[in-house]
Amino acid sequence: MIKKIKKMGIMIFVAVMLFTDYCFATSVGESQLAIGTENLIKDLTNWLLILAPVLTACLIGYYLLRKSASDEMDTKRWDNRIKIAIISCVGVVIASGLINVIIGYYR
Repeated sequence: MIKKIKKMGIMIFVAVMLFTDYCFATSVGESQLAIGTENLIKDLTNWLLILAPVLTACLIGYYLLRKSASDEMDTKRWDNRIKIAIISCVGVVIASGLINVIIGYYR
């Protein structure tokens, strides 16, 4: 009896999932919400590609200025911060480009 109920429950679940997928497959991809979200993500990643290097250059300039006015112990800290800023910029640019590639794949 319990096996029949489990089997019936699984069959109903699969039928609902297939029906839901069939109903929403055409309408969700073409909805204004999906298109707007895609455009928003595309615009944000494009802005990240522009802003990340500019912000990194400003931070590195500030860090170099502070490094020139610091003693030997603080110089190591500022060198570390410069390296972190460069690595973060590269990570943001790579992530933004990857997101653009993924979004472009689904068009």
